[in-house]
Amino acid sequence: MAAPKYRGSRVGGCVGATLEERPGGVQVLRSTEPLGAYPQRLTDKLVHWAAEAPDRTFVAKRRNGGDWERISYAQMLERARAVGQALVQRGLSVERPIAILSDNDLEHLTLALGAMWAGVPYVPVSPAYSLVSQDYGKLKHIVATVTPGLVFASGPAYGKAIAAAVANDVEVVLTLGSLEGREATPFAALLDTEPGPQVDAAQAQVGPDTIVKFLFTSGSTKAPKGVINTQRMICANQQMLRQSMAFLADEPPVLVDWLPWNHTFGGNHNVGITLYNGGTLYIDEGKPTATGMAETLRNLREISPTVYFNVPKGFEELAAAMETDDVLRESLFRRVQAFMFAGAGLSQAVWDQLDRLGERTIGARVPVITGLGMTETAPSCMFALKGSEVRSGHIGLPCPGVDVKLVPVDGKVEVRFRGPNVMPGYWRQSELTAEAFDEEGYYRTGDAVKYVDPTDPQKGLLFDGRIAEDFKLATGTFVSVGPLRARIIAAGAPCVQDAVITGLNRNELGMLVFPRLDECRKLAGLPASTPAPEVLHHPKVREFFQQLTDELWRTGTGSANRVARAHVLAEPPSIDKGEVTDKGSINQRAVLTHRASLVEALYEGAGSDPYVILARK
Repeated sequence: MAAPKYRGSRVGGCVGATLEERPGGVQVLRSTEPLGAYPQRLTDKLVHWAAEAPDRTFVAKRRNGGDWERISYAQMLERARAVGQALVQRGLSVERPIAILSDNDLEHLTLALGAMWAGVPYVPVSPAYSLVSQDYGKLKHIVATVTPGLVFASGPAYGKAIAAAVANDVEVVLTLGSLEGREATPFAALLDTEPGPQVDAAQAQVGPDTIVKFLFTSGSTKAPKGVINTQRMICANQQMLRQSMAFLADEPPVLVDWLPWNHTFGGNHNVGITLYNGGTLYIDEGKPTATGMAETLRNLREISPTVYFNVPKGFEELAAAMETDDVLRESLFRRVQAFMFAGAGLSQAVWDQLDRLGERTIGARVPVITGLGMTETAPSCMFALKGSEVRSGHIGLPCPGVDVKLVPVDGKVEVRFRGPNVMPGYWRQSELTAEAFDEEGYYRTGDAVKYVDPTDPQKGLLFDGRIAEDFKLATGTFVSVGPLRARIIAAGAPCVQDAVITGLNRNELGMLVFPRLDECRKLAGLPASTPAPEVLHHPKVREFFQQLTDELWRTGTGSANRVARAHVLAEPPSIDKGEVTDKGSINQRAVLTHRASLVEALYEGAGSDPYVILARK
């Protein structure tokens, strides 16, 4: 059989590594390609492109769902300097930064770049903490941790959250509208500020160690941690990305992207790729949900990206739509050099579907890039780039400039990182910072890895789950949670969103299943308004999950991967309890903590619980 043909996307770093062996089974991997020079400040790239391509669109967003409103590089430089002057005049600083509560938009990015220009840190906060949360607990925690001197939001929808979490003496800036019982400054007032010597002096003081932002982790059973992001971290990581994905230098990248800027993937990786390489970012107001995906598809029919990023659910929805939408398929494949996902594992079935669609459209597959990164590393540390050799679960080899240490821990191998892209620590949490690093200054990720081929390290590494999620059965048998979850999600497509593995100190494995209710309704032929309990008790849906549980029992090779029982959850994951992020990632520990009674019922009261399914052994 002939080898599959791939679109000729150029790659550079992360395709080779040196290996250093140390006592105790410790290994250190380093890229064979050195890290190139990078600017001291990300805004240096704004200055560069404003001079090099002043009229090129830097960012665009549909205004009220209509035409694209565009901001060029030259215009954004003017806006950033004006806003920077307004921030300097307000005396904002690292002790009194900016909190941004609202979603991705033109004003959000303008404020972020103005803050960067003036050397004032900002804090992009998940909009869900203001609009979805009922107790505003995480928002209150973030505000108390960073003590903002200014809070920005797009409009009055954020009023209740601001009233609950923000002191009355903190200035509030709104793009539109007003707040009941509280003064608010129009964002236009910041834009109307005349730049002067103050902002130029502030800009001159910005250097590699200047804090750009605080990005808060999702939090689970503990409160979210504020990750310090410096200019050095972000600029170094962007140079790593440019060397790894060398095609970014071939033409200005075009992105169509919804990923939230309060996360490192959207806010650092994707916005950074655009600015660093002189590209154009089209802000997508769609979401990878049954209803939200329509806007994403509309945008992709109109705009052909050169590289496309999404979470696995987004690629699943996109691949399904392209099967019957020729305009969408041809638009997406016209220029795209690579796909990349993050936030969770992409099922091999969806991966194969993307390959088939590429061959059908352009006669070649589009490379799917995988890797490993995190909020604490700005984010990218490793990539798997070798086309036909890459499969779901691969994370590849180190980026240029990143030292990767592999350390045996609790029967697994933990991956640790050191490099200019790694955080200095967590804001105002010195004890947690000390715990995060080992004696050589490597960041302890808590992620386990193993070699794709132990006899050939150059084939790279595989993700092997979170060490803290793994546990032992009552028999002492060790359970590796990550690979089992991936197997369950793949076997349960399209009706399984995620699964949480149970069985700590028990004799058998079980699973708490978060279903995709929209897919379950389709399976049963039920209306979209049908309540979750009715959906899950429908005979067709019940039989689907019975067959899934039976298959997982039958195909298991031992007690450590043979699922004996399942509870299909009617209640969705809670953002207030830390069970899910606004990207849809499930936190195993938080779910097990907050649903302990359901775990108990899964084993002790299975016969009387209508949501429990036992494998037919």
